[in-house]
Amino acid sequence: MIDRRTLLAGAALLLGSGPQGASQALSAELPLGKPEAFSFEALKARAREMAARPYAAPAVPDRDVLQAIDYDAHGKLKYKPDHALWADGPSTFPVTFFHLGRYFQKPVRMHVVEGGQAREIIYDPAAFEMPADSPARRLPPNPGFAGFRFQERRDGPLDWRRNDWVAFLGASYFRAIGELYQYGLSARGLALDTVMADRPEEFPDFTHVWFETPAADSDTVTVLTLLDGPSAAGAYRFRMRRTKTVVMDIEASLHLRKDVGRFGLAPLTSMYWFSETAKPTAVDWRPEVHDSDGLALWTGTGERIWRPLRNPPRTMVSAFSDERPRGFGLMQRDRLFDHYQDGVYYDRRPSLWVEPLGDWGKGSVQLVENATDDEIHDNVVAMWVPAEPASAGSSHDLAYRLHWVAGEPYPSNLARVVATREGNGGQAGTDRPKGVRKFVVEFLGEPLGRLPAGVKPEPVLTASRGTFPLARTEAVPDDVPGHWRAEFDLAVSGADPVELRLFLRRGQETLSETWTYQYIPAA
Repeated sequence: MIDRRTLLAGAALLLGSGPQGASQALSAELPLGKPEAFSFEALKARAREMAARPYAAPAVPDRDVLQAIDYDAHGKLKYKPDHALWADGPSTFPVTFFHLGRYFQKPVRMHVVEGGQAREIIYDPAAFEMPADSPARRLPPNPGFAGFRFQERRDGPLDWRRNDWVAFLGASYFRAIGELYQYGLSARGLALDTVMADRPEEFPDFTHVWFETPAADSDTVTVLTLLDGPSAAGAYRFRMRRTKTVVMDIEASLHLRKDVGRFGLAPLTSMYWFSETAKPTAVDWRPEVHDSDGLALWTGTGERIWRPLRNPPRTMVSAFSDERPRGFGLMQRDRLFDHYQDGVYYDRRPSLWVEPLGDWGKGSVQLVENATDDEIHDNVVAMWVPAEPASAGSSHDLAYRLHWVAGEPYPSNLARVVATREGNGGQAGTDRPKGVRKFVVEFLGEPLGRLPAGVKPEPVLTASRGTFPLARTEAVPDDVPGHWRAEFDLAVSGADPVELRLFLRRGQETLSETWTYQYIPAA
């Protein structure tokens, strides 16, 4: 699991960049290095050549000093907006930088590109608010940066010096705010061998970054990155648009040095602790705590699937086989503040949807759920894993679009799942039978709202094992049109997981998306 405290600190607290003795800068306060020819094609060739050689880890400047820049010291190293790249234009969106520290020790080399020429952005301690006793003052010259972020537009309604909309920080992790102006879950460039029994997970790094100088007043920024790690090297191009939402078009050219057991593409990482589905008694005062509450799938055959997230008793991996998927995402559907009751705005956390561009072929969307006892850990991963083995020497080109939104970019006309609840089976006022679990799944949508009076939708239920002593539907008694729930009991023995599927129909007409769930009786 990823400790979220360092990522949250980065996106919310820090500001970084600057140096001395370099050439004339595009921004008056930002020194730059010597120009060198640069293009995306050249970057892809560089990644391919790197993958043919053994991996060489980037040099880390003075580990003792970086260890001394702990969580508190790191939070005091704030970048000065006057030193931002494009603080005075031409880009609408200035760029600020994160400082190295105990939790971000690998340097990232930053560059600005204009007219096919790239110049390194040189580190300068004067670009940071830095206490007199900060360990950062003992770093060697130009140690590099930990990451970067784009500030809001200079001519927009928000103060760009205090507000940002995308941040890259740590390994290949990056985040963006959605239309509700709140950070939440993360994406990353590549996930390698996540929860494999015979090998540790690998976290390759974005080691170099290039910012293409955009035209004035453009809503789009272009960033290119070089990824490197023991098993893979790659080149990425991000075209990111900041309008009501944040949309990223991503091209990746990847080359493997080693065999990879689980080759995770377009990976998403989030946090789910508990919700109304199942909450241990008195574990926390709040009703729900999660960045995302479900995995949404739009399969190549057109089926819409909703899988509620869980906090399982042990690490679980679920695979949803598909061919030419239309999209998937980790979503935050519950937008009611009363369901969270705290001041960190879980009700505003963005949903993140992956839209494949081109033919992704055969593979599976894989969902990894780890056990957690706190909200500080990212314990959920969703990713596309190709069916073909990821072998040393192979190359993979990928294109996709990320939508950081409040809802879904391509909503279905079907009724959707809005709540999942578990409890003891049987009926109130009777002896509750052992080995029976009750599920109540709520659906909401126009197809249910137009049912004739007295007509109930049919619950279509399947389970990998077990039987259903009870299965029925009823309108939720809240006078909300199209709000129905399916209630069923599952009778099952043994501790093996049970895969459940449910959707609503009337005759041959499908009325709802498909609800899927993995129930673990031992839990």
